[in-house]
Amino acid sequence: MVRRLGLGLLIAATAIPAHAAEPNAEINRAWAAGYRAGATCSALWNGAGKALADIERDELTNIYPEIEPDMRLQKADIDDKAKRVSVRYREDMPPRIAEWDGAQGCVTLPIGAVPGERSGYRPGRPNLDDQPWPLGDHDALAPRPRNATPYELATMDMERFGGRTSSLLIVKGGKIAVEWYQQGHGLHTAQRTFSVAKSMAATLIGHGVLNGDIDVTRPAMIADWQTPGDPRAAITTEQLMRMASGLTSDTAGNRSDAIYMGGASVRQWTVQWSLLNPPGSVYRYANNDTLLAVQSLKAAQQKAEDEKNKRSAVIRRDLHLDPAAFFDRLGMTRTFAEHDKDGDYILSSQVSTTARDLARLGLLYQNDGMWAGKRVLPENWRRFVTTPSGPQPTGDFGYGAGFWLFNKSDGIPADAFGAFGNRGQYMVVIPSRGLVIVRQGYDDGKVRLDIAALVRAIVEADGRR
Repeated sequence: MVRRLGLGLLIAATAIPAHAAEPNAEINRAWAAGYRAGATCSALWNGAGKALADIERDELTNIYPEIEPDMRLQKADIDDKAKRVSVRYREDMPPRIAEWDGAQGCVTLPIGAVPGERSGYRPGRPNLDDQPWPLGDHDALAPRPRNATPYELATMDMERFGGRTSSLLIVKGGKIAVEWYQQGHGLHTAQRTFSVAKSMAATLIGHGVLNGDIDVTRPAMIADWQTPGDPRAAITTEQLMRMASGLTSDTAGNRSDAIYMGGASVRQWTVQWSLLNPPGSVYRYANNDTLLAVQSLKAAQQKAEDEKNKRSAVIRRDLHLDPAAFFDRLGMTRTFAEHDKDGDYILSSQVSTTARDLARLGLLYQNDGMWAGKRVLPENWRRFVTTPSGPQPTGDFGYGAGFWLFNKSDGIPADAFGAFGNRGQYMVVIPSRGLVIVRQGYDDGKVRLDIAALVRAIVEADGRR
């Protein structure tokens, strides 16, 4: 079955000009088609999936102004059997393609690429829904009193905090005290995390540290930097995690359009940039730093696997970077870390997840890296990622290693920290209060959530329990 999605359904492909006067018009049009293909693919098949009208309203509206006008004129051809989304943007070029890969979500192919042969097999994820919370969904809710709780009263009017909220979860003492979803969403609806993925990357790196695969204080294992005299060879994985690599990039550090919309290779795109500042001296928020930190983890795990195989009669191939396997261990079975065509994960942004799965991640940190009685992260990893030991950003929040800090926020406990993402994605942990707060949204550039105000209101409600 082939479906079509897009406001420009009645506009023929010939109505889209092949050339335009604006210098970036052609690349923006190609990126717009890639964004529509990738976002539609992820929203359709990751998690419970969304209706086409909801995808158009939520995922494809109020996005990047450079591409939205073109995207409004494009259409998506959806092949449900092949799990493929195609978006044509020029007559003389192949359409932009995104394909669902099962356990690892969607892959957006590079500009000009055509889909190859694929088997019908797509590995699935375990169904743990009937297991007790937090591994599964059984018995997840706190006992409900007859009257509204202080948490419910504090968050009853979410509009006062700004933005457009799609989900809100408050976990207290390990149980869900508040759970709300917009119409059309539910506990298994996955939406894009944007930069919350960076905190997931830091978590995967922590797991690698626990296993002895990587030492984040040593130079990052980036093969392209190892030629004699390359000053980037001194950059450590920790400096990458703390946004203090010293590297430059061609655009603002939080934009990686060539990868996110263009389907470019993560490795080829991230390793090319030169130093701008001495490593460890300047904070610069950069997707590339996180992507390079994950590349370092991947290389370290490959080296560890090779070393173990040298000493064993049995060749093992189970030590490679596998976010899905790690998430499944936590019950995050509807969290999809997506990758490029080469299999490199885009853990700076391209992850889909549910509110409950984000709460599970928060509980892992609430419990200082312990899960079901076993250590999953190193002892004191929470302290490591929440210590502002690197150069700090200006603004309202501090930065640790993959996590934001509320160390400048009045009325919020000093140990509060969180994962922040574009369009209003937040997961906040307050260990001293036993609180995990998850808010997902579809904010735009004009109306955004005031996360500090929301957290402050919930903390005040917690004091009235």
